[in-house]
Amino acid sequence: SGNYYHQGEIRKKELEQSCFLLGIPASNVTVIDHRDLPDDPAVEWDTQLLATFVLKHIEANNINLVVTFDAGGVSGHANHVSLYTALRYGVQHAPLNTSLECYRVSVVVVWCHVLVLESVNLLRKYLSLLDVPFSCLLPGDALFVLTEEETEQARRAMRCHCSQLLWFRHIYMLFSRYMVINSLRLL
Repeated sequence: SGNYYHQGEIRKKELEQSCFLLGIPASNVTVIDHRDLPDDPAVEWDTQLLATFVLKHIEANNINLVVTFDAGGVSGHANHVSLYTALRYGVQHAPLNTSLECYRVSVVVVWCHVLVLESVNLLRKYLSLLDVPFSCLLPGDALFVLTEEETEQARRAMRCHCSQLLWFRHIYMLFSRYMVINSLRLL
């Protein structure tokens, strides 16, 4: 629930505002507040438990495409890495129309495609649009380049997260390639 600094309620509201700006209905947003999944950059979450929550959400919302972090979590955040690990586990253990038994909860999943956002080194991360030629030359399954309008929409959505906008995130919003270009691969 984003409660690492005891700001869970504030961060939930910020998430709702951000999703609203991106055109995501509140009914499609699920915030998990589970004692075994604490918001903590040093804690790796339980793979099976997290996979169960994610698979339930995928099934309940008929999701056919998920975009997630890669094994590096883009920033090395342990919770981000855990999301990747849980989705990889789900893909490996829940093929089409089968059940996944985790924590005594049975989830029947019609599996979807998973795209993994590729982490890049620090230099490439802050090249912004200058990284486009490198990204075009490197192998990958998908490359998304946002328009100027889409980039501004992403910045507005990020600005909704006031409690997390520390000085380095302002630099991120100005110069990070992830604000304009994202290379992804299929999991």
